Amino acid sequence: MGNILAGKKGIIFGALDSQSIAWKVAERCVEEGAQIVLTNAPVAMRMGEINVLAEKCNAPVIGADATSLEDMQNLFQKSMEHFGGKVDFVLHSIGMSVNVRKGKAYTDLNYDWMQKTFDVSAISFHKMMQTMWKMDAISDWGSIVGLTYIAAQRVFPDYSEMAESKSLLESFARSFGYHYGDAKKVRVNTISQSPTMTTAGKGVKGFLDFFDYADKMSPLGNAPAEDCANYCVALFSDLTRFVTMQNLYHDGGFSNMGMNPKLIK
Repeated sequence: MGNILAGKKGIIFGALDSQSIAWKVAERCVEEGAQIVLTNAPVAMRMGEINVLAEKCNAPVIGADATSLEDMQNLFQKSMEHFGGKVDFVLHSIGMSVNVRKGKAYTDLNYDWMQKTFDVSAISFHKMMQTMWKMDAISDWGSIVGLTYIAAQRVFPDYSEMAESKSLLESFARSFGYHYGDAKKVRVNTISQSPTMTTAGKGVKGFLDFFDYADKMSPLGNAPAEDCANYCVALFSDLTRFVTMQNLYHDGGFSNMGMNPKLIK
């Protein structure tokens, strides 16, 4: 593309390993001229390979539990100190369901675990934005992106209460998008990505089945993580200054398909 993020500074939440969409986004942002800070929960940092990415991108790693307001404040304070000013873009790529991990049926969910799912996967998005709002941490005309999935609109039984989490995430993007747009011209969007072969995605029961189904249903096939990263870069850039409060499907056309003859054959 050619340095379309030159001079911009951003924070990438959720890069776990080289299969993570957030990992691809971090790489593309740096390739396009941005400076970044990487962050993830301490437990995820121990499980993943974030320090490898940090070295490649010449980026500091600041551990933060996105459900903790104290951690969020520390993250943005240290990031602004590192950058010498406000951030220009943020990616929220966080999701986790204990019920899914434990194989609990949707009709027999543990509600304490459900609350944890909502807190990690969706409420953290609001906490992140509210912290930035109170700290005046993002520049005018900045860009905030959250990653979501079409289960927010359609039924994928094995996705369990993560579907409700994504619905809530998308609602926060619209509601906070109004306030941020009105006050600072900051835009807030979500990208509804195809099923993607990430470490987290493959942990969902039946993932390979609906990955293959979506790939056959979509005229263009499933959108790869690398192309999702390109889409994020476009939304972080000044080329999309008037796109806000949108849930943007990046799914090879899956979201508009009714039936594909390939599936019948």
